[in-house]
Amino acid sequence: MFLRRLFSSFVEPQPSDLIGYIQQTPQVLNQSFNSATAGLESLTWLHNVAPCFPLRNDQIQVIQEPKHFYDTLVERISIAKNRIFLASLYLGTGQLESNFVQILRKSLQQQSTLKVNVLLDFTRGTRGEINSKTMLMPLVKDFGEQMQLSLYHTPNLRGMTKRWIPPRWNELLGLQHMKIYLFDDAVLISGANLSNDYFTNRQDRYILIEDKALADFYAEFISRVQEFSLAVRKDSEVGLHHKWKILPYEGTKEEFTEKAKQRIMDLMQDAYKNQQKALSNCVKADTWIFPLIEMGQIGIHHDSVVTKRLLSNCVAGSRLKLATGYFNLTQEYMDTLTHKCLAQCSILMAHPNANGFQGARGPAGSIPTAYSLIAKSFYESLVRGQQNHRVNFFEYEKPGWTYHAKGLWYYLPCCSLPNLTLIGSSNFGERSVNRDLETQICLITTSQDLSERLQAENERLFSLSSTAERQITTRPVPTWVQAVVRIFRNFF
Repeated sequence: MFLRRLFSSFVEPQPSDLIGYIQQTPQVLNQSFNSATAGLESLTWLHNVAPCFPLRNDQIQVIQEPKHFYDTLVERISIAKNRIFLASLYLGTGQLESNFVQILRKSLQQQSTLKVNVLLDFTRGTRGEINSKTMLMPLVKDFGEQMQLSLYHTPNLRGMTKRWIPPRWNELLGLQHMKIYLFDDAVLISGANLSNDYFTNRQDRYILIEDKALADFYAEFISRVQEFSLAVRKDSEVGLHHKWKILPYEGTKEEFTEKAKQRIMDLMQDAYKNQQKALSNCVKADTWIFPLIEMGQIGIHHDSVVTKRLLSNCVAGSRLKLATGYFNLTQEYMDTLTHKCLAQCSILMAHPNANGFQGARGPAGSIPTAYSLIAKSFYESLVRGQQNHRVNFFEYEKPGWTYHAKGLWYYLPCCSLPNLTLIGSSNFGERSVNRDLETQICLITTSQDLSERLQAENERLFSLSSTAERQITTRPVPTWVQAVVRIFRNFF
């Protein structure tokens, strides 16, 4: 019942045993973490709001480069023996993506017991004549039960809206935006899609976790989303999953969302109950993973509740670094940062030149300017609240690259290394909370080695940025963009 209440409204956390498990860790911590142990008590409430997976720091790999991300994907596909789950917004159609598909084919041919499950978004994955679906259809046709391709269709796209809104525009109503890549007992959590830019010159974040329990959780999670997605058949037609009876765009929207929501809530509650046994056997753990999900389309608000709590729980003397590829923080997040957060905050976003929409045709080409306008509005509200001394803005810019990295790093007082990070698909914006399917993990660690690796990741991103308060307040914004932002802000 606890998680059911959580998804609809936040409840105050109760005392937790997480700090006890942290203090029981036999590892000798360096002086900075000895001084931080007491501060970790401010984070123990997480143990009550999400399943917890205890790990050792050596089970976690922090990836920094797009090329390394691609190399890791193809390497893991090549050695997978039992299962591959790929959840992404879409699969691109270029040469690197074709090579990706061929490596999947080779693995399916070599391992007759290998099962491949792919979950993409319906509208984005079927855009254009050559698309994600057509790229993967040969595998669907050739490998029968070994290969399952599912396309999530938002229940918001139905009736006349589905009939008349053209491609691209129909994607505004909601997407499958999660990025989870699973190979046997390893899970790669990221914000990156499966396409050329994300493999070459589009900066994101990526973390590879080797843990069977976490992999089992995410495999079941993706499977359940696939249940209420559209199954792609050998004849290229799409239809209901064999365990599902309601099309997302027919019947009543309420019936679909209620049943889909229940499938996910049941999983989260089961995982939460099962964590007790894992925690009792984690004497060697120095790192804890909390999966967070957000599915505003079907009435699940979990990640946003936890994120808001993290922001408001920042203690005096702490530091917070937040990154997003698209600056469109929800009003609730901005209000929390302004009025309830005690940390010194640094916000990293894309410079317009590093924004993926820069140079796009039509109205989309002005989206970078719209994000600057929203950042300006937030900065001006900080000035009015006399909090601008506590929040600084930075813009990432690297010639020839675009920026898509998002997440959060939290430093307890007197700590030079992060004690917590959020990483995943959420941009912390209106779409992430209300329109798209998102997932990220909250990671807490007392390991100096892992904290140093997370710090190196953070420093690398910020090293390619410059302070941006002056830029965002003086950058010209066309009048029509100002009008559009006021009306359509929660669509981008």
